[in-house]
Amino acid sequence: MWWALTAAGIYNLVWGTLVILWPHQTLAWFQYPPQPLPQLWQCIGMIVGVYGIGYALAARAPLIHWPIVLVGFLGKIFGPIGFVDAALHGVLPWRAGWVNVTNDLIWWIPFGLILWRAWQFHHPRIASSRN
Repeated sequence: MWWALTAAGIYNLVWGTLVILWPHQTLAWFQYPPQPLPQLWQCIGMIVGVYGIGYALAARAPLIHWPIVLVGFLGKIFGPIGFVDAALHGVLPWRAGWVNVTNDLIWWIPFGLILWRAWQFHHPRIASSRN
């Protein structure tokens, strides 16, 4: 759990920092269309970076700080859903969706496992009765 959350924290801090400092370049790198308001893209970078701080803090005690993991997990589910909706409506090109792989999809299993373990930790009688 520590490794997954520490890696997620570092990844999110790096990704967020790149987007904040170089919005136009990162839009091009991630194959998004140019935006008339790069500040909105920078705001997304800020949100991702803040998640990184949360993951790094949660790494110290994941079974206690599971709500941070839950909020991140929900974002990693709803982000790709939002992308698919935008792509289906022609707002974003499908090729831009690869960023969802590294930002969201690869974290589903580790975050899901952390949440499952946290549930077992906080509900030991229910978890042990299933064995």
